Amino acid sequence: MSVVKVIELIGESPESWEHATRNALEVANKSIRNIVGIDVDHFTAKVKEGKIAVFRANVRVAFKYEE
Repeated sequence: MSVVKVIELIGESPESWEHATRNALEVANKSIRNIVGIDVDHFTAKVKEGKIAVFRANVRVAFKYEE
C-alpha cells in the first residue's frame, strides 16, 4: 500500500503565473523526492503602482510518502 503526502507552496515570479508555478515545483524538487503531481489551487498577484509586480501561484505538491 502506498501513501501520498500533499504540501502547499506559493511560487512567485515577476514574469507570469506559469513561471510562478514552475518556480514552486523547482523549489520542491530540491528537497522532495518522488513528486507525482501538482494541483494549482489559485493565482494571486502583488500590485504596485497599478501594475502587477509579482505573480503568485498557490500549488499543492503531491509525493509518495516513504517510511
